[in-house]
Amino acid sequence: MRPLAPSFAALACLALFSAPALAHFQEVIPSADVLPEGGEVNIDMVFTHPFEGGPVMEMKKPVKMGVFKAGTTTDLLPRIKQSEIDGKTTWSLETELVEPGASIFYVEPQPYWEPAEGKYIIHYAKVVVDNYASGEGWDELVGLPVEIQPLTRPTGLWAGNVFSGVVLKEGNPVPFAEIEVEFINDASITAPNDAFITQVIKADANGTFTYAMPRAGWWGFAALVEGDEPMSSPEGKDVPVELGALMWVKTTDMSGK
Repeated sequence: MRPLAPSFAALACLALFSAPALAHFQEVIPSADVLPEGGEVNIDMVFTHPFEGGPVMEMKKPVKMGVFKAGTTTDLLPRIKQSEIDGKTTWSLETELVEPGASIFYVEPQPYWEPAEGKYIIHYAKVVVDNYASGEGWDELVGLPVEIQPLTRPTGLWAGNVFSGVVLKEGNPVPFAEIEVEFINDASITAPNDAFITQVIKADANGTFTYAMPRAGWWGFAALVEGDEPMSSPEGKDVPVELGALMWVKTTDMSGK
């Protein structure tokens, strides 16, 4: 007897479950990671899929946006400006850095409902800008609910350098935390297959991880931790919350590109 052909519904389900999940990254990208002579810096905040260049997702006005420097936090939320990419809301900031030292810009977005995964996503993202190339203050903690504490200075890095950090939740290391890593692709790289789009590593028993960045550009490290309390979905059901401790690091090619 000839075997029955799979139904259209079965094929659709197979396609659905075999399709790779796209990694979400909250970008908070400055115009430079080091300001050798001080001055202005622009910060762009986009919620997207970096390696694939999109799609861009709607980003409501952040809950918090600020800068941490030398133990002091400054609220920058009133100064951010709304913009748009591909019809989706994004945000930006222009500011001037005067004093030498590391300025740690951070953003806490509103929870993002992801129906495909049945959960809310909150990525606490940060990036370091070193004013006057001081090399100071880069390892200070903002005090976010989940946060990466860098063990490698995240500025002035060559392509091929490694980046190490510790995943923290409420100030405590998270053993064996999973970290997703993506590169902001300018369309110059074609992945051989989907496995190359999002790199995945795990922290050790002390919450420490290391990754070698093979190309010049911006790299995002998203340590994913499950939230302690569920949230209510648009349908009114209790659903999990994915907390992301996200840090951005830039590398530069030794040719100067």
